Amino acid sequence: MTKLKNIIYEDNHLLVINKPAGILVQGDITGDESLLETAKKYIKVKYNKPGNVFLGLVHRLDRPTSGIIVFAKTSKSASRLSKQFKEKTIEKYYVALVEGKIPKSGVLKDKISRNGATSKISSTGKQAELKYKLLEYKNNISKVEIELITGRHHQIRVQFAKRNNFILGDFRYGSKIKFGNKALALHSFSLSLIHPTTKEKMTFEFEPEDYWDNYF
Repeated sequence: MTKLKNIIYEDNHLLVINKPAGILVQGDITGDESLLETAKKYIKVKYNKPGNVFLGLVHRLDRPTSGIIVFAKTSKSASRLSKQFKEKTIEKYYVALVEGKIPKSGVLKDKISRNGATSKISSTGKQAELKYKLLEYKNNISKVEIELITGRHHQIRVQFAKRNNFILGDFRYGSKIKFGNKALALHSFSLSLIHPTTKEKMTFEFEPEDYWDNYF
């Protein structure tokens, strides 16, 4: 990845991007270029900044998940945004395609523990909660809107997998259906936060890629 695409919003404090599926948010042992690295290069070139560019990473999405990522362009913004994520005042909504038919709406509550690169339902884990509603059902696939209340590792994937409603493309947790290229049918389409300096509530939205429609 050499060019930063799908910039949703930018000012002196924030950079909001739609992350494609298959792209790392932050570098790992693979050595593949991350969205964070690409965004830093973009800022360095656009604003002709010397030396190292600061860009604060305040939250993450799994590599195969697509959707909205917010970066902080100053340390003060990073601190204030991190506090909002920690205090769970940021509103995060996802859309997913899952196997099988689910109820029209509901709340999922479980305890989740992490074990390295995976997570599981466990009585000794941390509390995990989400709300969902069914948007559409066709061809034994449910299109679901999800409000994430907590932010556990692989939370949405694990909670739906427990109920045998595997997210399409999520082979790690039991799906048998291929979805896109290095992708899960999980997309962060809406995120609301309080701007770190203006204190204005801002909502960012970005729809999933067109190929999602092929599954309905």
